[in-house]
Amino acid sequence: MILQSSTVNVLGDSITEGSGASCTENRFTSVMERLFSMKVNNYGIGGSRIARQRIITDSRADRDFCMRAPEMDRSADAVVVFGGTNDYGHGTAPLGVMTDRTPDTFYGACHHLMTTLLDLYTGKPILICTPLRRTDEENPLGDGSKPFSVAPLRQYRDILMEVAFYYALPVLDLYSVSGIQPALPLIQARLIPDGLHPNDAGHAILARKIGMALAAL
Repeated sequence: MILQSSTVNVLGDSITEGSGASCTENRFTSVMERLFSMKVNNYGIGGSRIARQRIITDSRADRDFCMRAPEMDRSADAVVVFGGTNDYGHGTAPLGVMTDRTPDTFYGACHHLMTTLLDLYTGKPILICTPLRRTDEENPLGDGSKPFSVAPLRQYRDILMEVAFYYALPVLDLYSVSGIQPALPLIQARLIPDGLHPNDAGHAILARKIGMALAAL
């Protein structure tokens, strides 16, 4: 894919919205625009999840990825999906199974989202990014607010990759290749101080890795 003068939609959560960066100009989508001379439509909403929640409110965060995907710019040249950490952290949807096709489980929501994007952007690059590592990623209760045990973050990442593989969609496995591992104190201090949201330096890493992954498609 030629990045220069292209338009890319990024569907995400608080990291995409810019949490952790010192200003909107330093969030990874803005850095991508400068690095690669492209336009990036930022569809990040803090706290949002890929899957539908058991109780829907009017909160912005309850507007899941499946709800928002059809609202993005249809003329964009490519789409990036970067989510899952909030499904792990405080999502109330069960994991489900590979045969699910509704947004009410994580498996089903991944299927629903990817088939929606394949319909809306047929033949265009669709890049699936796995969540970054975080400090509490082994807790089956997520960030501790879940009323029941579900799974560690790694299992959500594995499901994203499994469903993307089913649809032959490319994956940027940021969980494995970002170089951002807050379990190492020096990395947390320099790149992801709160253990969840990258700082300016961390956002710059995301911009380069996502841009280069798109360029390879």
